[in-house]
Amino acid sequence: MDLDYGPQYDAFRAEIRAFIDAHRHLAPPSAIRFSRPSAEAIRWQKLLIEHGYTARTIPAEYGGYGAAPDILKLRIIAEEFSRARLPSGLANQGISMLVPTLLELGTDEQKRRWIAATLTGEVVWCQGYSEPGAGSDLANLKTSARIENGEFVINGQKIWTSTAKQADMIFCLVRTELEASKHSGISYLIFSMDIPGIEVRPLKTMTGHAEFNETFFTNVRVPVDQIVGQRGQGWFVANATLGHERGMLGDPDALENRLQALIGLMQQESIGEGRAIDNAVLRDRLVALQAEVTAMKCNGMRILSNSLKGEPGGMAKLIVKLQSCEVAHQISALAIDAMGEMGILYHRSPRERDGGAWQWNYMFQLGLIIGGGTAQIQKNIIAERGLEMPREPKLARISDEAKGAAGMQTDRQGAA
Repeated sequence: MDLDYGPQYDAFRAEIRAFIDAHRHLAPPSAIRFSRPSAEAIRWQKLLIEHGYTARTIPAEYGGYGAAPDILKLRIIAEEFSRARLPSGLANQGISMLVPTLLELGTDEQKRRWIAATLTGEVVWCQGYSEPGAGSDLANLKTSARIENGEFVINGQKIWTSTAKQADMIFCLVRTELEASKHSGISYLIFSMDIPGIEVRPLKTMTGHAEFNETFFTNVRVPVDQIVGQRGQGWFVANATLGHERGMLGDPDALENRLQALIGLMQQESIGEGRAIDNAVLRDRLVALQAEVTAMKCNGMRILSNSLKGEPGGMAKLIVKLQSCEVAHQISALAIDAMGEMGILYHRSPRERDGGAWQWNYMFQLGLIIGGGTAQIQKNIIAERGLEMPREPKLARISDEAKGAAGMQTDRQGAA
């Protein structure tokens, strides 16, 4: 089997390596975790867009590079930045979730106004989906909007709103058609987080940081043209965004970067008298994770190939979020074990490694197995949509049927 990409792609790989050698001193640290990109990260992002190493296929008129889709070139870009252990561009809710949604369903004015500024990191977005009573059953959301003097007037509450404290803008699901069925009465609005009537309360997690927030809306007024799609079609738009969210959470290139960082850590850390990577038990776990990441990379190429051909992703797409989030957590778990007693240090301890990034990731990634659709829900989706198995029975329905059966039995006994 010949796995060589050919002279054209060899030249492209050489071009990327030359770029990395010439500009790597400009790259921001990979381990930094800022909801709002630093000036250094924004400069790096603009440089990557200019050379086509991120936002590669997004049209130039909307701030991207404008290249034709090429799976192998995208794969080579990911491989080379991973090999160099350099960030290959920004990835956040605006770039990874809203931008592809606008490209697919937004108006031309919305694309021109928001995509370029979002790609460069100058506009930061948050997502207003989950509510206290609408998490797994998102369509049960209660945040509402009525029309008044050419504006939506929004009232309600969202929860688990990532980056809400730092965000400039929000893409938000609200119920605009109160008499419609719960899936049909939702609209997808985009608006500023600086509008009067918005209150954000941070929620501290077990990482020790407040990555999430509660967000409250009290008579928040939004112009009626700040809607993606039509009124009542928000569930359709939201599902497009959720598909991109699962792709962001299951990004195989991010997994590859974490794996390379783990290998570097295990080559440096000592356990007993030798390096962590020379410990047979830890090395076996590393090799198993390496196989998992390779499989996810190949699966990602299959999904991208299907997408470019206009074909559905099928089972290949359904497994991404579940598998990638679990593998990411296992990578961080192995890193902590490889650090031995240093693995328990966190939060500015003088001997902590990499600024506590591994410990933070371990705890945060455990949450991602729940967030964006829990592992249990993902397994149900795989079973029902991918394997065409029967839907999971509803407990309420079973209970009603059991009561009915019990009643019939009582009637029979009475008649006897």
